[in-house]
This record gives sequence, C-alpha cells and structure tokens, in this order.
Amino acid sequence: MKMLKIALENCYGIKKLDHLFDFSKGSVYAIYAQNGMMKSSFAQTFMDLANDKPSQDRVFPARVCKRVIQDEAGTDLAKGMVVVVRPYDEVMGHTEKTSTLLVDSKLREEYENLHADIDKSKEIFLKAMKGQSGSKKDLEREISAAFTKTDQDLYRALLRVKEEVFTQKDAPFAEVLYDKIFDDKVLGFLGTKDFKTAIADYVKKYNELLAASTYFKKGIFNYYNASTIAKNLADNGFFNAKHTVTLNGDIKVEIGTEKQLEELIAKEKEAIFKDEDLRKKYVELEKLISKNITLRDFNAYLEEHEELLPKLDNIEAFKEELWKSYFCAHLELYKDLVTKYQDAEKRKKEIEEAAAAQRTQWETVIEIFNRRFFVPFKLEARNRVSVILGQDPLLNLSFVFEDGADRAPVDKTALMQVLSTGEKKALYILNIIFEVEARKKAKQPTVFIVDDIADSFDYKNKYAIIEYLKEISEEPYFKQIILSHNFDFFRTIESRFVPYPNCLMAFKGAKGVALEQATGIKNVFVNDWRPNFFKNQRKKIASIPFIRNIIEYTKGGEDLQYRQLTSLLHWKADSTTITHKDFDGIYNSLFGGTEDSSDGARPVLDTINSEALDCLKAGDGINFENKIVLSIATRLAAEKYMVEKLADPDFVSSIGANQTAKLFGRFRSMFTTEAAVIETLQRVILMTPESIHLNSFMYEPILDMSDGHLRKLYEDVLALV
Repeated sequence: MKMLKIALENCYGIKKLDHLFDFSKGSVYAIYAQNGMMKSSFAQTFMDLANDKPSQDRVFPARVCKRVIQDEAGTDLAKGMVVVVRPYDEVMGHTEKTSTLLVDSKLREEYENLHADIDKSKEIFLKAMKGQSGSKKDLEREISAAFTKTDQDLYRALLRVKEEVFTQKDAPFAEVLYDKIFDDKVLGFLGTKDFKTAIADYVKKYNELLAASTYFKKGIFNYYNASTIAKNLADNGFFNAKHTVTLNGDIKVEIGTEKQLEELIAKEKEAIFKDEDLRKKYVELEKLISKNITLRDFNAYLEEHEELLPKLDNIEAFKEELWKSYFCAHLELYKDLVTKYQDAEKRKKEIEEAAAAQRTQWETVIEIFNRRFFVPFKLEARNRVSVILGQDPLLNLSFVFEDGADRAPVDKTALMQVLSTGEKKALYILNIIFEVEARKKAKQPTVFIVDDIADSFDYKNKYAIIEYLKEISEEPYFKQIILSHNFDFFRTIESRFVPYPNCLMAFKGAKGVALEQATGIKNVFVNDWRPNFFKNQRKKIASIPFIRNIIEYTKGGEDLQYRQLTSLLHWKADSTTITHKDFDGIYNSLFGGTEDSSDGARPVLDTINSEALDCLKAGDGINFENKIVLSIATRLAAEKYMVEKLADPDFVSSIGANQTAKLFGRFRSMFTTEAAVIETLQRVILMTPESIHLNSFMYEPILDMSDGHLRKLYEDVLALV
C-alpha cells in the first residue's frame, strides 16, 4: 500500500475529515491535535474497521455516518490490516482468571468473555433455582454435591444429568421446599435406625397399595404423572375441544373434563393414603418425629405433603429427583447454561492450542520488554518447563521485583499496588510488542494507528517507546499514523524518524477537521520568523516575546531594550511612542543586521492593533503567529482599559512584575458591580500569558489554545472600550 485515502463524516464527533496519506514519502505520519479535537475519534473509527463494526456519531446518532478508508487503487482497507494502539488499556488483567495468561490480546479477551458470559448465565440460573427451591443454602455447592462426590464441581454435576433432564417430561417435585427436607437436623434424624425401620415399613405397605391401585402403577404412572397430564390437557384446550380420556381398569371410564379427571385422581390417591394399615405406619412415624421439638417445621410440612414420605426411604435419590424437577421447571435456563459451558470448553481448548503455538513468540516478547523498558521488575514465564513438558496448556507470566541485589517474586495484584502509573503503562506495552512481533514474523501488511501511546510515561520509557516506533517504521510491511496532543513528543518523533512533510497538525473549522503541514516543530523563530522579520508584519510582531527573552537571558531585566519590548507587551506610559525604527534597532543590535522597515516612524502599537484586526478575518488553520498577535493585542487593550478606568497614575507607575494581575485586583475591588466586565478581564488573565511568555523551547500551550477562543476574547475586550 502506497497511499491511504480517508473520507469521514459524523464519526464520533468528527464532522468531516478528508485526507490522503502518501506513504511514498515515508512509512509513518505524525499528527499533532489538541485534546478533544479528533484523536480518539480517529482511533475509534479505525478500531471499528478492525472489528468489522459500523461507525457512528454517539451524540447525534441520527446523523448519517460515512467512513471511507481505501488504498491508492480505491480498495477498502481490510480489517486485518489495521491495529489500533490505545493510550492505555489494562488488557493484561481485566480479571484474575486471565491476568497473567500469555496469549494475544484478542484471544485473551475472548477467553475472558467466555468466562464472563458463563458466569452471567450461571448467576441467572442459580437465582431461578433459589426462587424455585426457596432455599437459603449455597446452591452451587448443593447441586454439585447432589450429583458428584464434591461440592466444587457444578458444571460436571449439571452435565451428569443432562440427558435425563432433557428427556424428563414433567417436574413432579418442583414445588417442594428444599430446606424443609434437606435441613441438617432433619437429615440427621432421617439417618437414625428407628426412623429407617419405620420408614421401611411405611414404604413397603405404600408400595403394596400402589400395586393394587386401579390406575396408578409404581415406577410407571403415579398421581404426580396423572396430575401433570390433567393440567397439560386443560392448558392446551383438550377438554374444551370436546375430546375425552378413557382410563383402563376393571371398568373403562371415559373422562370429558379436567374436573372429572382431577376428582378421579384425588379419589384414587385418597384410597391409598387412608388405608388403615398405612395410617398406623404413619402414626408410628409421626410419633418419632414429634419427639424432637427441633423437627416441628418438618413434621408440619409432612402433614401437608404426606406423599413425600415414600421418597424419604432413599434420601440421596430423592435429592437428585428434586433437583431435576427444579431444572425442568426452568429448562431453558438450564439448557442455556449447559450449552454455553460446553461451547466455552470447546473454544477454551482451541485458545489453549493457539497459546501453545505462541509460546516461543511470547518468550521473545518478554526478552524485548526486559531489555528495553525501565521498570523495577522483570518478567518471566512462570511455568515454561511445565508447558514444554505438556503438563500445562498455557504459558503464564510471573513478576520478579528487583531492589538492588534483592529479588522477590510477587503476584500481579501486589505488584500493581507498588507501581507508579507510568510503570503500569509500561506493562501494557507488552501486548503491543507481541502484536507487532507476530505481524512482523507473518509479514502481515499493517497500518498501526498509534493514539498518544507515550502519554504520562517517564522520559526513559517514553524514549524507549519512541525507539520501538522507529523500528516499526523500518519494517517494509508496516505503515503508521501516530497521533499525539503532546507537542514535545511530536517534535521528538519528527527529529528521530518521521519525515517533516509527514508531520501534520489538526485544526477544526466550521466544516470539520482538516490536517495541514505542521509549523513550528523546530525553532519557529530561527526557521521562519527571523528570516521574515522585515517581510511579514505579523511574524515580526509575534517575534517580540522571543527577542525579549533573548535580551533577558543575555543582558538582564534592567536593560533598556528589555524595558522597551516590555512596553510592547504591557500598557506603559511609553507604549504608544515606540516605533518600528526603535524595534528594528533592537533587532539589528542583537543579530548584527542593518535592514530597516520602510515605515520606521510608525508606532509598533498601531501595527499590533491592525494585524490583530486582520487576524479576526483570517481563515481556519494552525495560525501560530496569529494567536500570539491576538494575545498581545488583547492584553494591551485590557490593560489600557483598566488603567484609564482606575485613573491612578501613581499606582500604575508603582507596579513592577505581574502588571495585568495587579491592575485586575485593583479594578475588581473598585468596580464590584461590573460583573460582565470582570468576567471578560479574568478570561484575559487566564488565556493570554502562556501565549506571550513563551520561548523557542516551550510553546505548546499556544498550540493547544483555540484560535477561535482568542478571536472571541479580543472582540469582547474591544467592546469594553
């Protein structure tokens, strides 16, 4: 790919952006953009492309979004060719389950999502089980113990009875309250010899009665089945459609209504439970239970549910039946959880296989990280030997904290508590290195969108990142677009590896965002304003702060020329008398020139004011010198206004440093009712100093300030006069 054409509209706040990146001039571009202008939106748009998702405008979602990202042939950029590097994303550890898992970030995220999705389904399922069973116990442990020999294996327990649950046609015990039966005191009682003898006699007699029943058959068709059938037939309109049910017995009985069927079932059930011998057996059981006062609730519950007594003969089998009834009552939730778990286990094995294939790659990445980045710990593959021997499926990361000659292994949680923010961010770089190295090995053509990756790093690691980005730029298959709001970083990468023509600055106008050739990357005074000092009035005025700084550094703040230039930046008694001839003389004495301006007699202040008015009409752009001229003119006008309103020459002449602030302090105390004026003057103090007191090494604040804000401020100050 030699070129990248982008045409964006309504993409996350980017109203419009059209640009052609010509990589024939170099494989990397750098874009300087103020915070909030376009960096994150630009990166998110490319992230959408990489993830095969549509882009949008989040604030105004109804706006039509356009996203064209193509090569020189007009072919859409493939999603696999894009990698977006965010400023900082703690992908190394969203949860402890994957915090040290050495697998590429996309697979790690998928691995984590598998667990998250299962955990969510499990939470919903267990909540349904709690509601159905009415139990206050730890149901995950209860279910596991019911079907396995441990209380720590929920999914194996669910899978063990999967086929039984799927084929079970009803849920006969779904309404049974679990804790009424499976209480520790109740279970202890049910295990006593006396109870076992009594319940065995009861169940023996019960089975004899069931075998003699006209309609019920043990293990085939009991009153639970009959009740379920009656309900299902009625719910599905069977009887309303005038259908009938014929029951076989000594005499065939034809049933035409739900009520008839329910009455017949109740009568048959009553015949069994009111049998005289069975009653005697029940009384014996009741006497045993009632002896124990702690089992009062259990006894009361059995009085209402005597049909459960036969199930108490084999309590473990009944527990299984009970849980299967609960499962059937919420079959879709059960199916969802079991299916997700099985699918996740299958995908988990595939991810583990992929991780095993990446083992050597990760060891290389760890070595690169340890060699390049300055952090108080070293990375090691904790289970390298186990993975090589096939004992562990995944390579895991370990951290060894170093303090002088002392070394101590620490877990990730403890490590994060002692690391600075910059050191934590350095750890994030590990994932980026892996992505780069994997693509380098595969010779995968890639466009890297790098969004403020070095933000908040200390200088040692910032330069380590810059050097790594430089190495990326040297790979024939790679292209980069590096975004930054840090002018020092922007200037540094231009000096190291980004061609000057490929350094752009973003600005926002009424129609959208535009990218222009950067200005002021190197010493703007030496490279632009000084050569144009006598040719461009605006650049000449913008040079005043630089020249004043040079004089301050070389001659001191009491020098006459320093004081004259100060009078062009602050309203002084002589501000209106300083001419271009005076300013030219200062310039020539400093730099050894002889050239003079054609309008030497004109006051410099007149030029400042006229150039500032022209700046109000200038088009959108970086407008570096415009901002300085507007800042100078705004502060001079504000100070002139305050001096005239205060009308106190002695106070003004006594001011030394910080003139604007001191004038404002006196003004605010004297004119307390002029709130709107005070607000405007306060904005002057907040917005203009950094734009005036700049030097050739630090002038990022003026780049971060909007040209539009300064224009509005100047107009507001002029309106005060």
